[in-house]
Amino acid sequence: MKYKAVIFDLDGTLIDSMGIWIQIDKEYLEIRNIPVPTNLFKDVETGNSFKEICQYFKDKFDLPDSIEEIGAEWTGMVEEHYKTDVKLKTGAHEFLKFLEDNNIKMGVGTSNSKHLAETVLKANNVLEKFDSIVTGCEDIKGKPFPDIFLKVAEVLNVAPEECLVIEDVLIGVQAAKQAGMDVFAIYDEHAAHEIDKIKQASDFYAENFNEILEKLKS
Repeated sequence: MKYKAVIFDLDGTLIDSMGIWIQIDKEYLEIRNIPVPTNLFKDVETGNSFKEICQYFKDKFDLPDSIEEIGAEWTGMVEEHYKTDVKLKTGAHEFLKFLEDNNIKMGVGTSNSKHLAETVLKANNVLEKFDSIVTGCEDIKGKPFPDIFLKVAEVLNVAPEECLVIEDVLIGVQAAKQAGMDVFAIYDEHAAHEIDKIKQASDFYAENFNEILEKLKS
């Protein structure tokens, strides 16, 4: 295998969690009697890290809360789901074992927070498999900027061209390509509206991790 490291996005890629975040966003606004826009994130042009989305909500809805308070409330709302009912996607356990057996380094580059990323990986008994976790709560530009993936590669001490990224959304695929990395895209129902663009931008498109595993074995 030509790759020395595989870097995973988290939500929608490694774990099946995007539906929960959509519900949390709605509940957060409804608690404040704020109507939920039809396309909530249409004004997000670049950067989608945890801190950047907190700032986006604060500015868009003129919230009195600090971005730290917004982030803490979201974390509290979603944490129990991450501890109990958010699972790895189909074939992910087998794929991680394959990488481990072949001494391929593993990292996570996610727009989510460090606490939630570690919480859900620990709940699924895979936290110890990852050598690097870079998250959106750090002082770093979010996707589609390449910074998160480049930081993971730096921590792993692997050159970008020797890394493979697994992503589910277009801005994640774009971030990986801008980092100079190969990127395999994986299906998630919440990214289905941009599936044609994802297929065009990625190096390989798969329905699940079983297909990615077969691709790497071939």
